[in-house]
Amino acid sequence: MNIADASISFDSPIGAITVESTGEKITGLVIGQRSPDFGSSKVLREAKKQLTAYFAGKLSKFDLPVELHGTEFQKAVYKQIAKIGFGKTVSYADIAAKLGKPLASRAVGGAVGSNPVPIIVGCHRVLGASGRITGYSGGEGLPTKRLLLKLEGIAIKE
Repeated sequence: MNIADASISFDSPIGAITVESTGEKITGLVIGQRSPDFGSSKVLREAKKQLTAYFAGKLSKFDLPVELHGTEFQKAVYKQIAKIGFGKTVSYADIAAKLGKPLASRAVGGAVGSNPVPIIVGCHRVLGASGRITGYSGGEGLPTKRLLLKLEGIAIKE
């Protein structure tokens, strides 16, 4: 995660979640890791509230300010991921094509795996070209991705 001035951890259906902020922007989210809370931030309290509503099936779109760190290519990928709606999926190849780099599916995959704010920027909604579930770097990996997809009513191919 990035250097943050505030952090909050809480339990969720997919394990512990730690959200970090700098100023009033979310800068990191880690699934499966609990860290000591520090600092104070309205945006972190709102993030916990929205994530809790999401896991309860009562929220389908996050309204949180985020600051995404990474290379220019990674940021372009994150911007495309952020456009994927609740219950929808795209492939790595779709994102590569939208970026004007149709042969960059593997690079897109690497950027997706580096997403600093999973769930909020829904990288779990990116699947392989055949519609099959592929890797996931959050929590317990593929089991966590399956749970997030199921929560959104997305049928997956194994």
